[in-house]
Amino acid sequence: MPARHPALARAQAFAGRYGLQAPVLMAPMAGASPVALARAVAQAGGMGALGALLMDPVAITDWVARFRESGGGPLQINLWVPDPPPRRDAAHEAALREFLGRHGPPVPATAGDVPLHDFHAQCQALLAARPMAVSSIMGLLPPAFVAQLKAAGTAWFATVTTVAEARAAEAAGADVIVAQGAEAGGHCGAFRAEAARDEAVGLFALLPQVVDAVRLPVVATGGVADARGVAAALLLGASAVQPGTALLRTPEAAVNPAWAEGLAGAAPEGTRLTRAFSGRGGRALATGYVQAAAAPGVPEPAPYPVQRGLTAAMREAAAAAGDLQHLQAWAGQAAALAPARPAGDVVRGLWAGACELLG
Repeated sequence: MPARHPALARAQAFAGRYGLQAPVLMAPMAGASPVALARAVAQAGGMGALGALLMDPVAITDWVARFRESGGGPLQINLWVPDPPPRRDAAHEAALREFLGRHGPPVPATAGDVPLHDFHAQCQALLAARPMAVSSIMGLLPPAFVAQLKAAGTAWFATVTTVAEARAAEAAGADVIVAQGAEAGGHCGAFRAEAARDEAVGLFALLPQVVDAVRLPVVATGGVADARGVAAALLLGASAVQPGTALLRTPEAAVNPAWAEGLAGAAPEGTRLTRAFSGRGGRALATGYVQAAAAPGVPEPAPYPVQRGLTAAMREAAAAAGDLQHLQAWAGQAAALAPARPAGDVVRGLWAGACELLG
């Protein structure tokens, strides 16, 4: 039956274009996109996802093979566009190691030397995997790679956090714009790291202005965790939604139990934008460590990925101990709305509830 509401018709058209039953895309969360979660979202009619930042080409290929062997379905794979090489400061890093040693195990002098995976090699692995979509965050994909994606029939979903970024992504050849509001959990996708905090815009201010600024379909992400949020995003012009935190309490996500419990009890004001884990700004639960890292007199976090390396020992120890206060517990401002139900039920409920609300 054709949708009576224009917002539903738009969303159904987007879903049809990408082989979906529901215009619900799993957020591609690096380190939190297990095959089981992506499969459950895809089999419920949405689009599964892989955040491939932390994976080499072999790991990417293996993940995609396991996803397809288990049933597969529409898939998005995400990569970060690399920042320029970070500036190093030995004295500053020594002060950070001393501070972090008070919150976890001693930090080795070489901890900040964390290598990044080869971005070009990761891109080639994505081309070989041929997902439905490749998505970007932190900037624009290189033109040569964009041309390869288009030749392969793979869509480019470009994540943006401002209207200017959306226009730039459209001009660069993106097929879909993913508008990320400041409510979103995890890393902020701002093209310039230094602008992430000062230029942070809430989704419901950003979304309609991005929709007005570009001619491409727009996917809404950030703070969308129940059917009310989906319906509101569609009314503001979105063609689909991309929940992340809303899926983290599902059994398929299999996140640390302390993290899942922290999400359940989080008020919107109980999250913070912080650089304290990776050096790149992201929204996390306002845990003891996050607050301590923001206290006066504490050394500023090092740039990405140096800070990620410096905090690795603390994060690993906290995960092993179930210590929420030092865990890397990313969380959007709608975290408390995330249901502890199977991911397929969440996806179906988001879409069915939005359809009911929009009539």
